[in-house]
Amino acid sequence: MSSSVSVANEGGIAIVTIDNPPVNALSFHVREPLMQALIALRDDASVAAIVIACAGRTFVAGADITEFGKPVRQPDLRAIVATLEAIAKPTVAAIHGTAFGGGLELALGCHFRVADQGAKLGLPEVKLGLLPGGGGTVRLPRLVGAAKALKMIVSGTPIGADEAHGAGLVDAVFAGDLSTRAVNFVREIARKGGPFTPVRDRDELLRGTDLAAFDAEAADLAGKARGLEAPMACVQAVRNAVTLPFDEALAAERALFAKLVASDQSRAQRHLFFAEREAAKLPGNVVKRRIARVGVIGAGTMGGGIAMAFANGGFPVTLLETSQEALRRGLATIEKNYAVSVARRSLSEDAKRQRLGQFKGSIDHADLADCDLIIEAAFEDMAVKKEIFGKLDAVAKPGAILATNTSYLDIDEIAASTSRPQDVLGLHFFSPANVMKLLEIVRAQKTAPDALATVVDLARRIGKVAVVVGVCHGFVGNRMLAARGSELEALLLEGAAPTQIDKAFTDFGWPMGPFQMGDLAGLDIGWRNRKARGLTAVIADTLCEQGRFGQKTGRGFYLYENGSRTPVPDPEVEALIRDKAAEKGIAPRTISADELIERTLYPLVNEGAKILEEGIAARASDIDVVWVNGYGFPVGKGGPMFWAGLEGGARIVERLEYWHERTGKDVFKPAPLLKRMAETGSWEAGSTAGIRG
Repeated sequence: MSSSVSVANEGGIAIVTIDNPPVNALSFHVREPLMQALIALRDDASVAAIVIACAGRTFVAGADITEFGKPVRQPDLRAIVATLEAIAKPTVAAIHGTAFGGGLELALGCHFRVADQGAKLGLPEVKLGLLPGGGGTVRLPRLVGAAKALKMIVSGTPIGADEAHGAGLVDAVFAGDLSTRAVNFVREIARKGGPFTPVRDRDELLRGTDLAAFDAEAADLAGKARGLEAPMACVQAVRNAVTLPFDEALAAERALFAKLVASDQSRAQRHLFFAEREAAKLPGNVVKRRIARVGVIGAGTMGGGIAMAFANGGFPVTLLETSQEALRRGLATIEKNYAVSVARRSLSEDAKRQRLGQFKGSIDHADLADCDLIIEAAFEDMAVKKEIFGKLDAVAKPGAILATNTSYLDIDEIAASTSRPQDVLGLHFFSPANVMKLLEIVRAQKTAPDALATVVDLARRIGKVAVVVGVCHGFVGNRMLAARGSELEALLLEGAAPTQIDKAFTDFGWPMGPFQMGDLAGLDIGWRNRKARGLTAVIADTLCEQGRFGQKTGRGFYLYENGSRTPVPDPEVEALIRDKAAEKGIAPRTISADELIERTLYPLVNEGAKILEEGIAARASDIDVVWVNGYGFPVGKGGPMFWAGLEGGARIVERLEYWHERTGKDVFKPAPLLKRMAETGSWEAGSTAGIRG
């Protein structure tokens, strides 16, 4: 038998063990010996029952997605499951760790499923722009009902062993030695005798399906899909399980899968899957520093959110403020945020108490002396930050990592204000920091490799998606954001309304447009940043001078009446734009949606190319991870650099050159790397520079 599949016999009970580290993916070199083992055991009269188990830390956690889009080598998963279902003797899947995707579909081919208490089960293919292609959409509804299956498959969110047991997906949950318990479980079943009904023949739950309620739930899910094809295909596949005979529904599932796997959306989502994992890899194998306690300076919106992120990850946190009143306010806000989670039932009262117990408040820098990582989240001002780091230099213990949460400022300059620049780096969290997944980790010129490796690992432990970037104004995300927004004021003055520009963005797939986003974040943030750099924006600056900061003041580019978060077009803003255009002698004209994209998203891609050329990002895919996880770039388009390939590099270059000739603005001057990408179709030329400190 292959080294990836082994068979043992315990008193007539065959245990088939899959061993394909790290996650027992169902690669061809696993499927082939697995099929051979099942056929041999099916025909072996000395075997009374079969247990399918896995070595290592998990059950089969999915298919081998590197095989997607390539010719399928037989046996495929569907053939293995069909063989399993035809075995007359009882079969049981013994699930520990995770049974995801193809792993759960394999388990659905067994007559029974047992799990240990920590197991999680799910069909997350929708997150790769796919649906379960091994019969999951047709079999799962037969065990848990159409409504539960719809929710599980369309969300892709796994469920725990106890919930799976209650839903009918798992037949028993065990503590202790799962393999022994599974053998005893199936031995007793074999002793009682069959026949044993395969999942495909269990129609009882489907016969009672309320299709009207199902369709209503499906319509609600469609509204949340925001243009993604896979969730809608999942809905159709589960509905087919209810309305079509099994084999017809199975064939329809396969057809839907084949269509999705060839789509640009699934290619984009699979690209992001690998990109996130690649972004977290660092060269070399350095020993990481031990992080037991985290200090956070500043208990405002950012500092409080950062502190919550670490408390949620199980780390004790010392939260420092300048006064007892500011500290009391910050801790009260944190408690309120946790109370909201309890009210929404996303957090238990016990978990809330446990997390609040992780916080120690202080107004004395000396209380940071026992912290292994200290993050400064104070006002975005270089003098303020240098003063703080000077104080940290005096109190932080040797080897403590000192991090700044700056969004723009030069971290090399901050590091130079200490005697230990090797311990200084940037941790740019995104607001709200306890919710947003992205963490830009900024490597300064003198940052030590072990400090960098420590925070990359730490990001994973607190549930963040980490991307390592180099030092420049705005790093990767905010530098590209500035390029994306550089033409917004010009577009307004030339005749495009805020509503028109925002609609072009939401039609593209963004969750909201740039003016809605500005109002949500607060227009005063950009105003302060512009003033610090000697820049102006005639419309936005005037709005801020009028006290119109966005949602928090009830007025910005839009009106927000009676505390509403719904933007309403404001005639005063439209009049302001017309007046400013007239002052500059600009005659309004009709501007197309195509032009809006060309003058905002093409410069975004162009700036990304410059960032790659300069070595600020190591890979084009790192930039995609930043923009999808931090700025809402549509998942189905894979990030700006992947989307540039779909859009066509040659077209982007041609249109940038057109706008550069027409306006003379540097933001439109195509980067050399973008021109090379237009010729070769690849960003690879820019991916070898590494991260420049």
